[in-house]
Amino acid sequence: MAKLIRLDKYLVEMNKGSRTQIKDAAKKGRIQVNGVPEKKTERKIDPETDEVTFDSQPVSYRAMEYIMLYKPQGVISATEDKRHKTVIDLLSGENRSDLFPVGRLDIDTEGLLLLTNDGDLTHRLLAPGKHVDKVYFARIEGALPETAVEQMATGLTLTDGTPVMPGKLEILKQWNDETCTKASETFQDATAADRPAGAEILLTIQEGKFHQVKRMFEALGCQVVFLKRLSMGSLKLDPKLRPGEYRMLTQEELDLLGK
Repeated sequence: MAKLIRLDKYLVEMNKGSRTQIKDAAKKGRIQVNGVPEKKTERKIDPETDEVTFDSQPVSYRAMEYIMLYKPQGVISATEDKRHKTVIDLLSGENRSDLFPVGRLDIDTEGLLLLTNDGDLTHRLLAPGKHVDKVYFARIEGALPETAVEQMATGLTLTDGTPVMPGKLEILKQWNDETCTKASETFQDATAADRPAGAEILLTIQEGKFHQVKRMFEALGCQVVFLKRLSMGSLKLDPKLRPGEYRMLTQEELDLLGK
C-alpha cells in the first residue's frame, strides 16, 4: 500500500513555498489534485497515483533525491547561514526543500559533495565503522618527512593529541627549496629562493574529523594550501562538472551506493 502524504507537506518538500503560502495558494484556487481545485491542504494524497498541479504546472514528487555537487571554494557545507553562501544556495528552486550535505568540506576546500535527504545513506557514508574511503588531492608546503607514508599508514596523532585512523598517502610530486619541478604553476616562475618545499599528494582516509586532512599534515610539519575531495566510496567527482555545478546521480551510481 502506497504511503499517503499531506498535500501541504508534499508541496513544501517540493519547494513550492511554506505551509502558510501553500494554504493561501489553495484558497486562491492555484492548487489542483487530479484536475479538481483543492482548498484543503491538510488532505492526504498518494504521491504515486494522484496528479498535483501548482499554478497549472505539474508537481512531480521525489521521495528521495541524490545530487552530486562540485563544491567551490568560498561556499560553506550547510543548509543555511547568515554570512556565507551555502551549498544549498547553489541549487535551483526546483529541488526539494529538505536536502542537506553529506558531511562537510571546509569553506576553502573544493570538490565532491553529495546532497540528499536520505538519512540512512548519509549514516552509511559517514560512520567511521563503515570504513568508507574518502580520497583527497592536496598541494602542501613544507618538506614531508621520509617516513610520511609509513606514519600515515600506521595512524597519526594530531598536534592536540587526537589519534586518527590509518590513511593511505600517495606522493604525486615533490620538490625542495633548491630544486622545483613544474608541480604547481604557483612556483614555476619563482626564483629558487622563493620556492618553498612542497608536494602534491593523494590521501585516502575513512574519517571526517574537523579539518582532519589539514591537521594530519600539520602533524607532519607541513601546511595544506589547496585541498579537493575526489571521491567518497564508489562515488567519484564527475570531471565534466565545474565548480558550483551539479547534477542528479545516475542509476549506475545509485546502484553502486546500494540505492
